[in-house]
Amino acid sequence: MQDWIIDFMNQFGYLGITLLIALENIFPPIPSEVILTFGGFMTTYTDLQVFGVIIASTFGSLLGACVLYGVGNILSAERLGKILDGKIGQILHFNKEDVFKACDWFNSKGKNTVFICRCIPIVRSVISIPAGMAKMKFGLFFILTTAGSFIWNTVLVYLGVAASSSWEKIVAGTGLYTKITVIVLGVIAVVIAYLYLKKRLGK
Repeated sequence: MQDWIIDFMNQFGYLGITLLIALENIFPPIPSEVILTFGGFMTTYTDLQVFGVIIASTFGSLLGACVLYGVGNILSAERLGKILDGKIGQILHFNKEDVFKACDWFNSKGKNTVFICRCIPIVRSVISIPAGMAKMKFGLFFILTTAGSFIWNTVLVYLGVAASSSWEKIVAGTGLYTKITVIVLGVIAVVIAYLYLKKRLGK
């Protein structure tokens, strides 16, 4: 996949970066680290400019985030609640009240959550879905997503510029960061699930 990404960026420049980052937001397995760090490296031997790469990638982030926000908005807490009121909810030990509580929590903590999560691998993409479900004001979501994405993109693009032809070493380093993030999130999810089920079964 990495070779295909590089070829695509070499061929389409800023447009290629925008499209790839938009896809990366919708399909997280596409590595933004490769796109951004190689994009930074490209500014050292092509006509691409650092600020142009940052803007193109941030625009792509917004496109992908808005698509997932729309998915969350269409799904809505009400529809998910109806689904969980059936057999699926009984199996998972979730009901519609749990969904509404989660949305209430997101509405109270959502500002910080959306901004911070834009700088965390894996969740930086999917955080747009609960934002849409919780009906976060689109203007606020747009601003927070822009700010968080701009910071993430800027850091990785400049790392690519600094590393130059050794940009793949940055990708390896961010890959380790991603693995650590996945492990930490996995542990947190298991602990939360355990505590939730313990509380629910106790009742």
